[in-house]
Amino acid sequence: MTTLLRLCAAFSLLVPVLASAQWEPHADKRIPRKADGTPDLEAPAPRTADGKPDFTGVWQGFGTLGGSAAQAEPESAVPRAGFANVASNLKEPLPLRPEYAALAEQRRAAGGKDNPEAICLPMGIMQFHTQGAPRKFIQTPDVLVILYEASMGIRQIFTDGREIPSNDPQPWWYGYSVGHWEGDTLVVVTKGLRDGEWLDIFGTPLTDAATYTERFRRVSYGRMEIDITVDDPKAYTAPWTV
Repeated sequence: MTTLLRLCAAFSLLVPVLASAQWEPHADKRIPRKADGTPDLEAPAPRTADGKPDFTGVWQGFGTLGGSAAQAEPESAVPRAGFANVASNLKEPLPLRPEYAALAEQRRAAGGKDNPEAICLPMGIMQFHTQGAPRKFIQTPDVLVILYEASMGIRQIFTDGREIPSNDPQPWWYGYSVGHWEGDTLVVVTKGLRDGEWLDIFGTPLTDAATYTERFRRVSYGRMEIDITVDDPKAYTAPWTV
């Protein structure tokens, strides 16, 4: 049976208000500012030449699964650890098939030592979305590139009208992603994922039968929201939503 997972994560734009040991401070004239000169993160989202929302920028997650947290000020933008549990807001236990329930329990009993992040391997899409490290979005008309600071992750989301290859692309941690616009929402579909992935540090499983559907919205200059749907009929017996 189809399995649905819905995640609402909130992200805040990191604006260059602090100098680091490696870089000189740089005042970006494109940043909207309040009368006192501080960044106006509630200003309207910027748009590309063709009128689409522009996700370009360095972002950091501050939301929680199934909701959102108060937006942090840039000065206190300290990355939070990626300790999210995708089942934390569910009223009922996850409808895992018996063999995958046993796998999840085995992973938890081992203390998560085989979590890809723990051995410096790519974390996969879900853990990246719940990880607190910064990520940089680079948007062009044909592709959206996401550079994750954590685990040196790189994703390409093709927005040039192509479809996901029908000849089973080589499985990868981030699969094969294509996107299209529905109004101001970028809808991204990903297939071709590796088998045996972890949705969180507790070992919640994801298989190679899964399909991700992500919906990206830049609701203001300094805020982005992402909804995620996962369809994985191999690991679960019934739909479940967070």
